[in-house]
Amino acid sequence: MPMRVTLLLSSLLALSACWPESRAEPLRIEGSTMGTTYHVTVVDPPEGMDEDRLREIADASLAGLLSHVNNWDPGSEVSAFSASASTEPVTVSPVLRAVVAESARINALSGGMFDVTLAPLIDLWGFGPRRPEDPVPGEAEIAAAMEDVGQADKLVLEGDRLRKTRPGVSVNLGAIAKGQGIDAVGDAIAAAGATRYLVEIGGDLVAAGQNPEDRPWSIGIERPDAASRTVQTVIPVSGYGMATSGDYRNYFEQDGIRYSHILDPTTGRPVTHATASVTVLAETAMAADGLATALLAMGEEAAMPLARAEDIPVMFITRRDGAFVTETSPSFDALLAQMEEK
Repeated sequence: MPMRVTLLLSSLLALSACWPESRAEPLRIEGSTMGTTYHVTVVDPPEGMDEDRLREIADASLAGLLSHVNNWDPGSEVSAFSASASTEPVTVSPVLRAVVAESARINALSGGMFDVTLAPLIDLWGFGPRRPEDPVPGEAEIAAAMEDVGQADKLVLEGDRLRKTRPGVSVNLGAIAKGQGIDAVGDAIAAAGATRYLVEIGGDLVAAGQNPEDRPWSIGIERPDAASRTVQTVIPVSGYGMATSGDYRNYFEQDGIRYSHILDPTTGRPVTHATASVTVLAETAMAADGLATALLAMGEEAAMPLARAEDIPVMFITRRDGAFVTETSPSFDALLAQMEEK
């Protein structure tokens, strides 16, 4: 499962401003899901929404989603599909269909660099229960694993029917399901009447309306340095999903070579470019989640032209001459300027 970078949520974790006594204090809850933590803040909660109700809404939304997309649950819909050796079409739920369809869109957009059929390579490279003494995979092993990798031609979605073209093909949604979960919680909170909220799972988030200070939510982006947890920059976010993906906490070294957990689906090997972190803003957290992984796999040199052509708001942090250099797409700059004016 690709690592999600921890965002330093200054607006969520350090809200210290004062507001009028007549105004309800924001509701805040936290919990565990998808192998990580979640945090939810609601400003001006609607009538009938207290902390218990908010937790009930969030947990019910996540439980409903995970019954379809949780790779760690052998009883989930996606696990059952992956475990089956059948290549016949299977009718899938709207939840699974939506995430597979978005994955296919990002797969095509990125030239195959985002791929939910990567599980054989993830296991082969040990990301994964890898042991330090395990050898680096050889060419024959990589070629064998690649036989069941390739979303574009090995996973076919037609309407609500999904099929695999080889019995061993599996679906791993670790690079996009958290974003889908964030959207599910946000949609449920909005349906309950909330208009100003922030939902975060494992560093990915969606921010609606304004924070308690009547400003866009201030989100800190972590410096991609494995030796520290410091802020590289802080940006305003309102009305968008956001995700950051990085390569600097999940890797191994062997014989002086560093192997990142970010895999290139076209070669079956870890990427070797210098891009360390990618942050994407999108209309949904699910889209931001998948795009952040795709653009990190591509690397800034290949991904920036795509971001410019497709108006993808993205910030790259790249290792260059011993320093971390930040580059942003025009649409990222325009969007931040727009939000700063709110």
